[in-house]
Amino acid sequence: MMVDAPEEHLVEPNGSENDSNVAIINPDAMESDTLLATDHEAMKDLVLPPLADEPPILEDQVHTWTVKEWHNLSKKEHGPIFQAGGYPWRILLFPFGNGCDQASIYLEHGFDPEQVPDSWSCCVQFALVLWNPKDPSLYFHHTAHHRFTKEESDWGFTRFLELRKMFNAGWDNSERPIVEDDTANITAYVRIVEDETGVLWHSLNNYDSKKETGYVGLKNQGATCYLNSLLQSLYFTNAFRVAIYQIPTEHDDRMVNSAYALQRLFYQLQTSNQSVGTNELTKSFGWDSRQIFEQQDVQEFSRKLMEQMENKMKGTPHEKALPDIFSGKVKTYVSCINVEYESSRIEDFWDLQMNVSGNKNLLESFQDYVKLERMDGENRYSAGKHGLQDANKGVIFTSFPDVLHLQLKRFGYDYERDVPTKVNDRYEFPEEFDAGAYLSPDADKSESWEYQLHGVLVHTGDLNTGHYYAFLKPEKDGWWYKYDDDKVTKARKRDVLEENFGGPAKIPDTRNRGLAQKKPPLMRAHNAYMLVYMRKSRLDKILKPVTDDDIPSHLVTRLAEEVAQREARKKEREEQHLYLGVKVITEATFQQHGGTDLTAFDAPPEDPAAPRYYRVLRTATMKEIVATIAKDIDQDPKRVRVWIMVNRQNKTIRPDQPVMDLQPTVEETYSRAAAHRDQALRLWVEVAEEVDANGEAIWPTYQGQANGVVLKSDLILLFLKWFDVESQSLRGVGHLYISKEKKVEDLVPIIMKRMSWGDKLPSDEKIQLWEEIKPNMIEGLKAKMTLKTAELQDGDIICFQRMHERKSRLGLGESKSAEEANKNSDRYEDAREYYDFLIHKKLVSFRAHPGKCDATAYPEFDLELNSKISYDKLAEKVGERLQVIPTHLRFYTISASGMPRAPVKRTVNQSLHTILNPSGYGQINMNQRTNALFFEVLDMSLAELDTKKSIKVILLSEGITKEEQFDILVAKNGQVEDLIAGLIKKAKIASEEEGGRLRIYETNSHKFFRELARDYPVISINDYTTVVAERIPEEELEATESAQYISAFHFQGEPNRAHGMPFRFLIHEDEKFADTKKRLEKRTGLKGKSFEKIKFAVVRKQQYQKPQYLTDDDILWKVANEDDYLGLDHVSRARGNGGGDMFLKG
Repeated sequence: MMVDAPEEHLVEPNGSENDSNVAIINPDAMESDTLLATDHEAMKDLVLPPLADEPPILEDQVHTWTVKEWHNLSKKEHGPIFQAGGYPWRILLFPFGNGCDQASIYLEHGFDPEQVPDSWSCCVQFALVLWNPKDPSLYFHHTAHHRFTKEESDWGFTRFLELRKMFNAGWDNSERPIVEDDTANITAYVRIVEDETGVLWHSLNNYDSKKETGYVGLKNQGATCYLNSLLQSLYFTNAFRVAIYQIPTEHDDRMVNSAYALQRLFYQLQTSNQSVGTNELTKSFGWDSRQIFEQQDVQEFSRKLMEQMENKMKGTPHEKALPDIFSGKVKTYVSCINVEYESSRIEDFWDLQMNVSGNKNLLESFQDYVKLERMDGENRYSAGKHGLQDANKGVIFTSFPDVLHLQLKRFGYDYERDVPTKVNDRYEFPEEFDAGAYLSPDADKSESWEYQLHGVLVHTGDLNTGHYYAFLKPEKDGWWYKYDDDKVTKARKRDVLEENFGGPAKIPDTRNRGLAQKKPPLMRAHNAYMLVYMRKSRLDKILKPVTDDDIPSHLVTRLAEEVAQREARKKEREEQHLYLGVKVITEATFQQHGGTDLTAFDAPPEDPAAPRYYRVLRTATMKEIVATIAKDIDQDPKRVRVWIMVNRQNKTIRPDQPVMDLQPTVEETYSRAAAHRDQALRLWVEVAEEVDANGEAIWPTYQGQANGVVLKSDLILLFLKWFDVESQSLRGVGHLYISKEKKVEDLVPIIMKRMSWGDKLPSDEKIQLWEEIKPNMIEGLKAKMTLKTAELQDGDIICFQRMHERKSRLGLGESKSAEEANKNSDRYEDAREYYDFLIHKKLVSFRAHPGKCDATAYPEFDLELNSKISYDKLAEKVGERLQVIPTHLRFYTISASGMPRAPVKRTVNQSLHTILNPSGYGQINMNQRTNALFFEVLDMSLAELDTKKSIKVILLSEGITKEEQFDILVAKNGQVEDLIAGLIKKAKIASEEEGGRLRIYETNSHKFFRELARDYPVISINDYTTVVAERIPEEELEATESAQYISAFHFQGEPNRAHGMPFRFLIHEDEKFADTKKRLEKRTGLKGKSFEKIKFAVVRKQQYQKPQYLTDDDILWKVANEDDYLGLDHVSRARGNGGGDMFLKG
């Protein structure tokens, strides 16, 4: 039970959030003496002010309840039921307060609790007025609005009025109280309003977008609301969706393929019943958490996405699909007034940036866009043979696209205050407009150029924080919908238009409205920043319904399979409590096992040594489990019995005893088993070698009798493993039963028979026996010792090997030092050594360093190595595999993200284990992969490398358009001259005599830092700058020593968004910038449209100064000061440049 007050996000005109100017209504304030509570019409005007949402009014009702004997009322009272809007209502009163010292009064529906329809709702604005029946001029009221539902049946005011004020005489300077003679009236003014969208005042809890609208939203990953709004806009541009479906991805359906990820996203939006995630798409872009949790520039993202999708379509029949939808043409021209001369160029555009500041509406912005600039006086145009001429300079459109994206320039920079800012001015845009007025006279106007609004993308908030959502019209004549991340709701036309024009906020019409007018108006922080218009004559084409035939079949199949898999996993999870896993070791799996114990219970299912897994009902009996296992191994169930596997104190897992009673359930057997550390029942299965006349199994021990008694003989169950020295392998052989009184040497004939080695070994060979107590405790067995003395029991493992006498320098069962055991890491002569290797073996992946080694020459490979080997032994093993000199190998650890880290330093006590698992618990070490290394094949040994310094050099060619990075090794006592020589050799480029002189310079944050003299020591080169090499341009070679240069850099929009490769540029005295641009084009290597799109400016070194953009008639020599930069303003195409620009890969 709460007061529901309307809220609107307001900001002051300068953009800062502030609620101090909101008019505060003081309910204690007394109304005019002429206004009486009995004058319902006048009171209605007072207590039911216009709502900010302006919903249509369906019905007004007034109901008065006379409350008598107030002090005798119970804790909770209900007034009589009255009708409003066709529904029953009543007043709910807590006369002495609902948990407080004030009267609590509410409005609630009057349905019987059992009769409220599940989906019932009613939107109501209401006021509750408490007044004195004897003096109607004494009253007090509260107003609210609420969406009443079955769950929220009442709404009102817990703290309506303090009890002491109600009963005390002297209300508002009168001599009477409001409650006089223990009697008062409560009047409910109820206004039923129309819920046009179905979500008026809706909390949206448990809201089902698909059910209510037929559409689903997109989940917000953190700060991806801007992405969601644009993606929804593109999705509902049906022609674009079909074009994306037409990109061939059937042979490249990897998640790193952004086209395939976008296809998946669109298909899920089309078919899912719940909101869809964008994780797959952002991962395909190569984004990490930085991009996910930072709001990016929507226009930039849109352009890069379009460019990437267009590239995916190249070479296909649909390569023109996107330009046909989104690309128009604009002509930039200079036309002479007095002579027939015009210079012009036509460019493609994919969106338009419209000025908001200084314009009241979109049509004014278009007029501003095509406004002529007069070139006269000192600014006359150089018209070739016509000389300097008065001219008109401007732009005009030659065509508009079918889908017109208009970016409203709401974000800018206040150069007077030196701060970025958001423009919240009122700016209107029409539902329809005719773009033909902005076309050139010779444009094709045979078809109408009228456009209809189909999308409004909105930003709410200020420059630094905010939220994005979209209003979209999916169909030609249908409803508008609001797409706010995962919620989709219907929207009214005024929500789309008026509410997003920006400008001053509407203050609710109250008696205190004058208070709000004393200060500057509060500006709305929510307003449109992007508009989507569609050409009316092409609507049927653009919005043509997307059918099943448009969707790639492989996409449908793949996603259907994934849905089926998810449903299967979901069902499995839901039914998990009904089932128990059973892991079974068979003779076959044991014979494939090459490690310690009888198996590795966590081995992958495809491993032949992995235990067989059965998912069985917990209520199934052990008899049923034995039958299932017997069928699986093709045996008669009567000949099969299972042993419980238990954890021993030495952390091994061995059979303990057979399950004799098969009537208990699997769960009961699991519960009775000794302490287990597995969620599954673990069993070893035994197959009887003999049966009696009735086909019943005869077991060597634990034989069940007819009377139920189990006979335990002195036989013990042992398992045999063979260590094959020649193949350097260990494998299970099987099991046997033998009396405890037998000696160790009595095992030898059994082993000889099992292995088919005949009756006798050659005279120079012997069989050596070991007990595998636990992985790191392998003890030799003495031949004359009895098994009982050796303390062998059921489930113990005996390992044997054939050994030549001349190699067995240690007697049977004698120990060997750890140093000797690890002396030869390539070949292990006895089982103890091999077991030590098993403990320390590590499967390590080796990859060529991505920036220092050719992956095609050295493909990735894996090696199984002893983690105790030294750095030199590691290099020897890898060198043997790569067939390179081991001393010429350098290794690098790998970060958790797969990127190379610092090179591994070669030290005396270092081992493979310490390389992969550095000591310490720092975050850096935790983020390192422990099973992989990068390698680099060097041109010299590591010892020689220690005398060198590695310098990353970017070599420029074709102006500054082509960059190649090289790692150059230079002697630490060398100079830049040596660096240049090393670069020529490494890059295999022409010498300075043949190709021209080279220079080396440093850059920092995408700006020119300094040029390095050729005798500059390389040891002093800064590790935190970028080192660049280039051929010195011919014009600079010919320049005099007094020539002046300017540092040039690239930026996008604002100078602090620097990107690209900076350079030094020679400037000429008295040279007009039109001629300077020609030299710049040659200097940079940028040609055609790439160069034409660049705007040039002089950028002052002082931070936040506005760039001075240059015209063709400017003279750079005169405009620029000594410390100024030449700025090249254009969109960055580089990935993740210094300006923080967005990148898309995949």
